Amino acid sequence: MPTYEYECEHCGNSFEKFQGISAPLLKRCPKCKHKVKRLLGAGGGLIFKGSGFYTTDYRSETYKKAQSADRTGSSVEKKSSGSTDSKPAAKAVGKKNS
Repeated sequence: MPTYEYECEHCGNSFEKFQGISAPLLKRCPKCKHKVKRLLGAGGGLIFKGSGFYTTDYRSETYKKAQSADRTGSSVEKKSSGSTDSKPAAKAVGKKNS
């Protein structure tokens, strides 16, 4: 349920009311009983707590250790399967002169 802000047109009293979206708007000031107008509110702020977002906060401990080792440069070298990422050189195909 949203919180609506109201202000009295007569006495200037401003107040907030926690009410449902389909609830009728307030018409009278709780202090002086004169007409009130509803103000446009900024809404609730979004607050992120913690050191980051979901993907960084809830990683496994082994993942965190591997990441910190990569940053410090003391990571264990990855085993190579003998293949390289580069493409093999193209073979030259030539005509034989007979």
